[in-house]
Amino acid sequence: MHEREHSVDSIRQSSQIFGQFEKLMVANRGEIAIRVFRTAHELSMKTVAIFSFEDRLSMHRYKADEAYQVGSQNVYTPVGAYLAQDEIIRIAKLRGVTMIHPGYGFLAENAGFARKVEAAGITFIGPTPDVIEKMGDKTKARELAIQCGVPVVPGTPGPVSTLEEAKAFIDEYGFPIIVKAAMGGGGRGMRVIRDVDSLPDSFERAKSEALSAFGDGTVFLERFLDKPRHIEVQLLADVAGNVIHLFERDCSVQRRHQKVVEVAPAVNLSAEVRDAILDDAVKLAKAVNYRNAGTAEFLVDSEGRHYFIEINPRIQVEHTITEEITGIDIVAAQIHVAGGSLLSDLNLTQEKINTQGFAIQCRITTEDPAQNFQPDTGKIEVYRSAGGNGVRMDGGAGYVGAVITPHYDSLLVKCTCWGDTYEVARRKILRALIEFRIRGVKTNIPFLQRLLTHDTFMKGGAWTTFIDDTPDLFRLVESKNRAQKILKYLGDIVVNGSSIKGQMGEPAFKGEILYPEIRSLAGPEPVDVRVPPEHGWRHILVEKGPEAFAKAVREYNGVLIMDTTWRDAHQSLLATRVRTIGMIGNMAYIFCL
Repeated sequence: MHEREHSVDSIRQSSQIFGQFEKLMVANRGEIAIRVFRTAHELSMKTVAIFSFEDRLSMHRYKADEAYQVGSQNVYTPVGAYLAQDEIIRIAKLRGVTMIHPGYGFLAENAGFARKVEAAGITFIGPTPDVIEKMGDKTKARELAIQCGVPVVPGTPGPVSTLEEAKAFIDEYGFPIIVKAAMGGGGRGMRVIRDVDSLPDSFERAKSEALSAFGDGTVFLERFLDKPRHIEVQLLADVAGNVIHLFERDCSVQRRHQKVVEVAPAVNLSAEVRDAILDDAVKLAKAVNYRNAGTAEFLVDSEGRHYFIEINPRIQVEHTITEEITGIDIVAAQIHVAGGSLLSDLNLTQEKINTQGFAIQCRITTEDPAQNFQPDTGKIEVYRSAGGNGVRMDGGAGYVGAVITPHYDSLLVKCTCWGDTYEVARRKILRALIEFRIRGVKTNIPFLQRLLTHDTFMKGGAWTTFIDDTPDLFRLVESKNRAQKILKYLGDIVVNGSSIKGQMGEPAFKGEILYPEIRSLAGPEPVDVRVPPEHGWRHILVEKGPEAFAKAVREYNGVLIMDTTWRDAHQSLLATRVRTIGMIGNMAYIFCL
């Protein structure tokens, strides 16, 4: 019998479960693209990546079965390539894509893109365009919450376009207030204003940032709550109107409205408040005929009162911790629902959804906390990540040799840890962070270590401005980085000599140079390597040319040795560069050979 050969493609075809939905594109980059590809491969689907010219060496393009550059060099900006709706859809149609997952950010909350995808005959993995439009506009979502009887933070009934309108709201509710972009999320287009002097500048900055980030400068105002908790609910819904929740996440640890550390389920949240938030989240999703995955976000004040903020009609960065405590692959559920499956078909009914233990996620970024979290760029020289029981890594740019550019978000890798209790999960993720070794770029790991060991976080009592209100967090843990420092020191000594006073210039050693003893086949006497040879391999090359030299080498019966010291440097921490003074000393030896 002949052994049957199996290829990856044949194995996938034999286990195909989606029929016509066999080829999935992710209209995104980085870790979320890789995250979706992995689930798609588990579902026996073929995958397609897109990338910008600047991302041509990015890891996500190599994790897909096929990858295509969006536009040629200089056609799009680094970000613009991932916003080029028509070009992305053109590539998808040309390559036979049947489903498109938008990830998060970029076009994930763009109703126009969702409509174009569906008009092209491709399935969009997400809510309907109408729902994206309703939920993506926070003012419309706020109106919906009021209609459903869900409590909201006091705010303007609609968009605010002028400073006079903002002042009218302040006259009624007073300071502090928060200016929010009506479209998008991720903390962009937000400004907290505490006094009248900072109102004009902060108001205009929020509008400008919203316009730059989302292409829409519309903003609205809300009363700002001091020290609230940020609680969000993971939702799943199908085409038949069935909606379930996967419980809540606590995303209170933020900096400039950007989440830093997330916990699931929320610690120290009463059962009464939890049930009220979960019920209101499901109520809102049903009211808009929600489909696919989404997140309802709430603020909880010190009195335990909750207020609706928004629904994000997409998958969230922090979905990993919900997956860890429920055991549900949210991306797989998204794909199945988009393909027409009901939640009951997936065995996902509310009574069967339970949580087990706690999970914590830390976003490891290439930012320098000692320099006000300024993003760092450069090449990663050393990369060693954590591992072990209960440790999960979701990354996109974390490997030796990766070049971190200023073009995109500074997220390097997401570290998620699970434990039976909150304290076990906290200790586990702290251990994981200590295991990391990242050199070549600055990271926020020292800050995360400090945060995880702060008494407030240990007790589960953080609030949304905890980082801003706690300067003690910036007493950072210093990394000794001994190995890299020793290697750099030795390399510097080899190339530049000692920098110690009295040891500048040439090495202090002036002893007699011991030359190697080389004997010639012509006689028993050693060859004087200090005197240029009268005849040697170089003479053959110079006098008779390359062909004669090559012929002489082939006909020679002995061993030939080549000294490769004289060259233009192979890059190394222990440098192989040799100065002129070193080359001159070796020339006689080289020519003799």
